Amino acid sequence: MNIALIGYGKMGRAIEIIARQKNHKIVLTITSANADYFTAENLGKADVAIEFTNPGSAASNIISCLRAGIPVISGSTGWLAEYDSVSGVCKETNGTLLYASNFSIGVNIFFELNKKLAALMKDQDYSVMIEEIHHTQKKDAPSGTAITLAEQIMTESPVKKEWVNRVSSDPAQLSIVSRRIDPAPGTHYVRYSSPMDEIEIIHNANSRQGFALGAVMAAEFVSDKKGIFNMADVLQL
Repeated sequence: MNIALIGYGKMGRAIEIIARQKNHKIVLTITSANADYFTAENLGKADVAIEFTNPGSAASNIISCLRAGIPVISGSTGWLAEYDSVSGVCKETNGTLLYASNFSIGVNIFFELNKKLAALMKDQDYSVMIEEIHHTQKKDAPSGTAITLAEQIMTESPVKKEWVNRVSSDPAQLSIVSRRIDPAPGTHYVRYSSPMDEIEIIHNANSRQGFALGAVMAAEFVSDKKGIFNMADVLQL
């Protein structure tokens, strides 16, 4: 495949390494320094775009790819308030969009464990909270992964109505505690507590390579498809 990298930070560089190992070509790399190269003509050289940028530009970047007729994989977080309008453009253009808050294979299995545990715990007398730890350069808090975990829990819980990014004693609020510590690539805890015991599931990322591999797998998956997808589709979970 010919791949366009929209964003070339630490994740973009990790994706480039994995893509080249899998014999794909990087035909376009866009950063803030060469934003004038981010055109439909240049995007046309690619079979798929992989977008890892920031909350402020992610939605417009994805829309630019869709309007250029290029399938786009996005791992940017913090922009989901605009998800409905972006998915609307995808449908309007008969395009292809795959968004994931986390591309790690392990994290997506962790999501499935979280959903199952939340279903088992919904009628039990336990409190629940989420903690996430990332490096200090991560711009958004809580992480997209933590928000996904929270939304999965709230789907099952008869009590939790919203998540908050702080410790809360309100039973209707699901606390997410965010910590920024270098050089942590990403750790997520889901913790259920009662006076008798605690149940905890943990995912710890040892490096960015797992995220990069998942993003390239996602790009391979959408190369011949139309529509809106996620990592559960890629991994057939």
